[in-house]
Amino acid sequence: MERGLKEQKNLKVLHQQTEILIISTVVLGIMVGISSLILSLFLDKVEQFFLSFKESADMPSAIMITGNHRLMSVIIGGVVATAIWYILRTKFKPIISINQALKGQQMPWVQTIIDVLIQIMFVGTGGSVGRELAPREAGAMLAQRWSNLINKLGLSKITLEDQQLLIAAAAGAGFAGIYIAPITGMLFCVEILLKKITPKTVAVSLGMSVISMLIGTLVKGFKPYYLIHDTHFNFRILPFVLIAGPLIGIAGALFRKAFQWADQFQAKNKQILWQLPLAAILTGLVATVFPQIMGNGRALAQLSMNYSHQFFIGILIFGALAKALVTVLTIRAGASGGTLTPSIAIGSALGVLIGLGFHLLGFPISLSQAALIGAAILLSASQQAPLMALFMIFEVSHLDYSAFLPLGLGVTIAVIISQLYFKGRL
Repeated sequence: MERGLKEQKNLKVLHQQTEILIISTVVLGIMVGISSLILSLFLDKVEQFFLSFKESADMPSAIMITGNHRLMSVIIGGVVATAIWYILRTKFKPIISINQALKGQQMPWVQTIIDVLIQIMFVGTGGSVGRELAPREAGAMLAQRWSNLINKLGLSKITLEDQQLLIAAAAGAGFAGIYIAPITGMLFCVEILLKKITPKTVAVSLGMSVISMLIGTLVKGFKPYYLIHDTHFNFRILPFVLIAGPLIGIAGALFRKAFQWADQFQAKNKQILWQLPLAAILTGLVATVFPQIMGNGRALAQLSMNYSHQFFIGILIFGALAKALVTVLTIRAGASGGTLTPSIAIGSALGVLIGLGFHLLGFPISLSQAALIGAAILLSASQQAPLMALFMIFEVSHLDYSAFLPLGLGVTIAVIISQLYFKGRL
């Protein structure tokens, strides 16, 4: 009798936890979607104010203004970001990362909001980091606050495991709301943050990402982030994949190590006061002649995908090297920002360079497809997340099923090669 009552009680608690998890998924999907939309609109305003242009796939960089205008924009953005980040990191409680939040540390809401807005401002003025970290941090903070509120009200108890799931899912939903990519948001949650793929984690994270994406489309619409005209892949691209997979996979592994070095030795305290402005000046000087260096890397990736002139190989070599160097130095100098879209930009340029080698050998292939495959390869190796890399390229470029084979093969090779490299077997 007592055993039956205990089982009924446990079943009732389980039902309550399931109900609150469903409600939390919907509520947080809406909240995170709104926050991501606000950040996206804020980025538009920053770019219009500082660079006098509206970013789009057709116009991803500020090429219509003078080089000095671009230089001043990056410098001003770098100086403002430096001052605010210095104050935040020395005068207030430390900013808590998403991984720290998953371990139970509380994200201070005022500092987190300021940090998120400064990241977007810095990218909007031309700083060379990804903008995807900001909406992820905002989503994680909202999920943590929501979980604390539910537990405080005593309506139900959100377990530690469910709180971790909500935080990770909200971080992924932040990405989905910005880039209109719900599967990528889900995979970021389960493959990178939780490292746990179960029906529960997939259902919660995908549901939250879909809701966030839908809110993002209310203003941004459902359009590809990168434009590519050759969307139908065929078997002729496979030899390219077999060559590009190992080469760009190694580059991705090196890029990952460079980012880890930048994070480990990132400028602290007063160091940021001179290092980050110097990184901004370096970015601005390069931008005077090569505006595609600015921002999260969309401009360089789109340039690579639209590339059609074999006489300008040097531009892509310079672009890939400059973007990698400037992004790593910017993070090393104290900036907060993502690395996903810079990885796509560098991988795209490397993919086209290898594709041009095939052209010179008498094996013409689509260079825009080479760019996409290169992007997927480097992203998967640098993030060590093959599924997320594969579906991110699919979603942001609106590819069809024919791309599964070459992209999937390239990602598989890249992950194997990069793992061998990290284990010291290459």
